[in-house]
Amino acid sequence: MLTEIGQRARAASRQLARATTEKKNAALLALADRLLTNRDDILAANARDVTDGGTAGLSPALLDRLTLNESRLSGIAADLRRVAGLPDPVGQTFDEATLPNGLRVHKQRVPLGVMGVIYEARPNVTMDVAGLAIKTGNAAILRGGSETLNSNRALVALIRQTLAEGGLPEDAIQFIDDPDRARVLELLSLHEYVDIIIPRGGNALHQFCRENSRIPVITGGIGICHLFVDESADLEAAIKVIHNAKTQRPSVCNALDTALVHQAVAADFLPDLVSALAADGVTFRADQSLISNLQLPTSVVAPAGPGDFDTEWLSLVLGLKVVDSLDEAIAHIAAHSTGHSDGILTRNDENAKRFVAEVDSAAVYVNASTRFTDGGQLGLGAEVAISTQRLHARGPMGLQELTTYKWVIIGDYHARE
Repeated sequence: MLTEIGQRARAASRQLARATTEKKNAALLALADRLLTNRDDILAANARDVTDGGTAGLSPALLDRLTLNESRLSGIAADLRRVAGLPDPVGQTFDEATLPNGLRVHKQRVPLGVMGVIYEARPNVTMDVAGLAIKTGNAAILRGGSETLNSNRALVALIRQTLAEGGLPEDAIQFIDDPDRARVLELLSLHEYVDIIIPRGGNALHQFCRENSRIPVITGGIGICHLFVDESADLEAAIKVIHNAKTQRPSVCNALDTALVHQAVAADFLPDLVSALAADGVTFRADQSLISNLQLPTSVVAPAGPGDFDTEWLSLVLGLKVVDSLDEAIAHIAAHSTGHSDGILTRNDENAKRFVAEVDSAAVYVNASTRFTDGGQLGLGAEVAISTQRLHARGPMGLQELTTYKWVIIGDYHARE
């Protein structure tokens, strides 16, 4: 079954790689319009998934990721339009040089080819991947989770219809319409047709792909994110940033998991922080000594367990820890972070520079919420994933990260001596 899908994807990728920027952009704009025109059908399909997910006992965090609504559809359409308005990386040239022997050389950006994207409970990923794949001339084979089956059927049908009507190969976007996990193993073995695997989901999914794939895998998206409140921080502003990082959308990977606070300001800062966030439903995990010393309310602050500082909460829970110094904050992040998004709140430029230099994460922040680690927020239009590895991309993967390059060498009938 999947061999045929892979063959069609490879053929479609070659056609799409030759498509003009104008044609690709027109398809993206048409897809944005069609998404909103067909909102009722899409939301009805999604409502069936949400109902089934609730019956199956999905967690509130997964149900939130699964849910589409008018606002989220409008946001997806806006992202598609933004991608259409961005420069097309395909065909861009760089590192041009003329060698002493007269050869003229440069690198030229080309699509990666065929992407296999495996994801859970995130129908918006379907549209994000499709939009970026179309713009960069890549084909994509999508394997969403069983919990998104109805939503993805509706969305992929819309995408393929739009491609066909725009004169582009509809097989550039294909969907594995089978929830059997055996299909995932089959996809991970299609090395003849698929060039890269991108998993989007929990740690178990990433580990499964790493251990079973015969194709290079981009891993990431698991975020144990930190903000360190330095002794020089504007404490009132720090509360606002931490509130945003924790509560704006707690179920996503760039939401805050642990607040580290310098001991010099802990007594003044932490009671106010707890009060402000608890008012919006946040509960906390902290060392027992911290709870006792600052008399933090035990109704919302519980003693931290052995693994709490290694937990991606994906909910309204926040770890609290007091550290003696910037060195201890950096050491804690090195020990517990997943390398996703970590930041410092400070008015000390030297401390900010040290933090940026020494914290080894895909996104490092100074005086900003971790919630900005997002392709749309960082000017990429959208993203297919947030990579926490070093090869070949790191952080939000937008258009440029979905290309590779080839060397172009131009001579005058040169022959090597």
